Formats: sequence, structure tokens, C-alpha cells
Amino acid sequence: MAKIVRLDPIGQETSVPTNDNLLSALLKNELKVLHECGGRGMCATCHIFIKDGMEHLSPMSRRERRTLGVITTCKLNSRLACQSKVMGEGVVVELPTGMYLSDVSDIDSLIGRRAEENILHPIDGRVLVEAGKLITRSMISQLEETRSDVSTHLANSQLV
Repeated sequence: MAKIVRLDPIGQETSVPTNDNLLSALLKNELKVLHECGGRGMCATCHIFIKDGMEHLSPMSRRERRTLGVITTCKLNSRLACQSKVMGEGVVVELPTGMYLSDVSDIDSLIGRRAEENILHPIDGRVLVEAGKLITRSMISQLEETRSDVSTHLANSQLV
């Protein structure tokens, strides 16, 4: 049986099958949420905040707790959308302010423009470029380092 989840970033409600994760609901509603690790709970790109209804989600796994532990923007109501299975009604989701970029070509097309929103690091959530700041070529090298960090992090996580 489906449960209704409220997506605050777009101010609408959506139906999520019981025991399905929040990532599927976000993607179904065309929200740009990355999932670099393929929904295995090993990266931070699907980090979300639960504004209400945390008790209606599956319990947090050790892997999710470990991944959330490295996110600088983590709060008590943080979850990974890929790991949060909907068990009951009344869940309200909020996305972190900013956007994750995962590809150099994404940033390449933005060089010389001002960031419309914060650009976030995909592993720890720190702000790489603040909203309103000029995006420079040096961002490409930071993103390439980030891509290497993500690959290393995923490889190490798979060994555990």
C-alpha cells in the first residue's frame, strides 16, 4: 500500500509504495538528486533532511550512520534518501540548500557565471562555490579531486 510523502522543496505530495525509498520519490518528481554510489548508502549525494515523520521511516543502518558522519552539513534530522524506506504516512522531506555536481562537463559549462545556488562537495557536503560567487576554472581541478575522492571512498566502502 502506498504512503503519501510531502516534498517541501516543490511544495507537493507524492505517493510512495510502502517499503520503497525516498530517493525513488524524489527522482519520480524530477528533482535533481544525485546518487553517485547507485543507492548503496556510500556517498552523500542523496543527503536530505526529514522535517517531520522520522518515525515513519526505516531505522538507520550502520553504513548510513557512517556516511552521514562525514557530511559537514549533517543534522539530527539528516538521512540518505536511498536508505530511507517509507513505512508510514506523514513524512516531510527537505533537500539541502545547494546542488551537487558530479561531472567536469557540468562545471565546464558554468565557468564565468555566478553560481545560482551553493555548489556542494559530493562526499562531505561542504560548499565548493557559494551562491552568487563567480565559478572559475580552478573549480574544475577541485571537482577532479572530488571525483577521485568519491572513487576512493566507494572502493574503500565496498571492502568493508
